[in-house]
Amino acid sequence: MKYRILALAAVLALSACGTGAEPETGAAASGAPAKLTVWIMDGSVTQELLKKFESEHEAAHRGVDLDIQIQAWDGIGERVTAALASTDAPDVIEVGNTQVAQYSASGGVTDLTAKVADLRGEDWLPGLAQPGNIDGKQYGIPWYAANRVVVYNKDLFAEAGIKEPPKTRDEWLEITKKLNKGGNQGIYLTGQTWYALAGFVWDEGGDLAVQEGGRWKGALDTPQALAGMDFYRRLQALGKGPKDADEANPPQHEVFAQGKAAQIIAVPGVAARVLEVDGALKDKMGFFPIPGKTADKPGTVFTGGSDLIIPVASQHQDEAYELVKALAGEEFQKELATTMSFVPNRTSLAGVLSGDEGTAAMAVGAASGRATPNTPNWAAVEATSVIKQYMTAVLTGADPAAEAKKVSESITTTLNSGS
Repeated sequence: MKYRILALAAVLALSACGTGAEPETGAAASGAPAKLTVWIMDGSVTQELLKKFESEHEAAHRGVDLDIQIQAWDGIGERVTAALASTDAPDVIEVGNTQVAQYSASGGVTDLTAKVADLRGEDWLPGLAQPGNIDGKQYGIPWYAANRVVVYNKDLFAEAGIKEPPKTRDEWLEITKKLNKGGNQGIYLTGQTWYALAGFVWDEGGDLAVQEGGRWKGALDTPQALAGMDFYRRLQALGKGPKDADEANPPQHEVFAQGKAAQIIAVPGVAARVLEVDGALKDKMGFFPIPGKTADKPGTVFTGGSDLIIPVASQHQDEAYELVKALAGEEFQKELATTMSFVPNRTSLAGVLSGDEGTAAMAVGAASGRATPNTPNWAAVEATSVIKQYMTAVLTGADPAAEAKKVSESITTTLNSGS
């Protein structure tokens, strides 16, 4: 397998997995070589995992050669859309669970409904399976789920005299101010971490967009959404995160690994990426749920994850399916979950992560989990990066209300295009 690091982005990581032997099929069975191009999102797997998986999968499927290419989340919508419209598409693509609807609408995604029983679909997490099912047809195969928590440096907390994590937003701001001194950042939060903003907006009773009379309307200009943006502004100011970049630029796990950032907002699996940079931080990372407005309820979080799709243009449909089956299978899922603190794609595997601090924090937050607006056009909103641009504008001094009005109008136009 040839690893091609096409771009850097932020959030998740793995370190080990395996796959059991599968019967040889398709081109591999006939002796003809089958080179499978696979797009995996940056942060979803480590090279250690990929090498192990490559070795075991290719040994079990002689004649199959995996070419796994790492993709950045930033701009992925345009790249996937273009790939699906081409005659030279990858064979398997990891996509965000909320993006499946848009991609399937193009007609370029293979319908895998007939494979659901073989993949144990009755046991899938609804939050992953449902977004991948469009009009009764299964296009996206659940891979993993996760939501964000606060990852913190225990040593820096202790040095600041902070004995326990905050339970409310006000407490969070207070302790972050204490941490933001002596050359340390109270929190490393970039200006465009929009999934975190979404949670703050939801906490205030706002939303990213709402449906009115059968049409969608951008809602970031409401008083509630503006209050969420104001909290983001105050929190982001308590660190040195760039106002014009997302958590991938530079990768926030690399910043945290330098030992000067007291907190980051990320999925628990980011710890694996941190340890790749500095293994000495192994026992110095702690996790707590994103605080809510009151102590009795954690902050609202975006509950997301990834699905796997097979483009119609793939010339190796059988081999691509066998690869998806291995990645979505029980053995891989167990190793994926225990290594990354991801939520497995099957409800029966929920106990795999019992006793894990990061997963426990994630589970608390998941109780207040939300998803992006349920419309195929939402992926197009993400692709335009208009929310990121809005955030940067506000953080660099523009009028919040005016900028919120502009971004809401843009979201409205995008969500209703083609309707």
